[in-house]
Amino acid sequence: MIPRRLRSRHGLAALAFLLPTLIVFSYFGWWPILRGVVLSVQETNLVGDPTWVGLDNFRTLFADPLLWTAVRNSAWFAVLAFLFGFPVPVVLAVVMSELRRLGGLFRVVVYLPVVVPPVVAVLLWKWFYDPDFGLFNQALGVVGLGPFPWLQSTASAMPSLVLEATWAHAGGTVLIYLAALTGVSSELYEAAETDGASVMRRVWHVTLPQLRGVLLIMLLLQIIGTLQVFTEPFVLTDGGPADSTVTILLLVYRYAFIYGDYGLATALSVLLAISLGLLSALYLRLTRSWSTT
Repeated sequence: MIPRRLRSRHGLAALAFLLPTLIVFSYFGWWPILRGVVLSVQETNLVGDPTWVGLDNFRTLFADPLLWTAVRNSAWFAVLAFLFGFPVPVVLAVVMSELRRLGGLFRVVVYLPVVVPPVVAVLLWKWFYDPDFGLFNQALGVVGLGPFPWLQSTASAMPSLVLEATWAHAGGTVLIYLAALTGVSSELYEAAETDGASVMRRVWHVTLPQLRGVLLIMLLLQIIGTLQVFTEPFVLTDGGPADSTVTILLLVYRYAFIYGDYGLATALSVLLAISLGLLSALYLRLTRSWSTT
C-alpha cells in the first residue's frame, strides 16, 4: 500500500525518479547478498545444477583447522593496525593542523599514497621488502644493519603487512580528521593557552575530546576493514610463510578459485558478514555513551 504522502502528484513524481535507483541498488546490492546466502547451503561450481547440502558447508568450515588460523591472523592484523596504524593519522592530522606554513604541501604528500592503485602500491612495497635488493635492506645496510627477512619470517611478516597498509590508507583518514578539527572552537584553545596549557595538554584536553565521535566511528571502520584485509597478504606473501598471513578473505579466495568450492567460500563469507554485523552492533552499543558525552 502506498503511503498517503506519496499519493500526491509530487510524491508520485519523486517515487518515479527514485524507482530506477532502487531497482539498480537492489539488483547490484541486495540480490548478491540473497544469492550468497542461498549459495552457502549449496554445492556448486556455478556451471552445473547446484546441489542442496544444507549446513554441510558450515560443518566443513568449522572442521578445517586453517579457518581458525585465518581468524587468528586476521585478528592479529587488526590488533597491530590498531596499535600502530590507528594513532598515526591522528598524530599527523594534529601536527598538520598546527602548521602555519606548508600545510597544503603536507596534505598533498600525505594523501599521495591513496592515489596510487592498491596493487601497484603493494608491488612497490614488495620490492622495498626484497631481502637481497630491496630499498629497506639496502638503506639499513649503509649503517651496518640487516639484512632482515621482512616477509620471509613468521615473526615479521604480519607487522610488515601492517606497515604497508598504514602507509597506503592513512592519507584519507588524515583528511577526515583535519576536516573535523576545523569544527573545534578556537575559543577552547584560547582558554587553554590563557591557563598556560602546553601543546600536549591542549591536544589531550581539547583536541581529542572534541574528536571523540569521529575517532569512534573511524575505529569501527578500521576494525571492519582490517578484518577483511586481502590485497596485502595476497600480493605480498600469498598467505606465507607457513600460513602466518592467511586471512579470512584470502581463505575465501582459496576456497573459491583454487579448490573450486564456491559453496564453502560463500558460507565463509556469510559467517564473516554476520560476525562483522554483530561486532558492529556490540561496538555501537558499548560506545554509545562515549560518543554523546
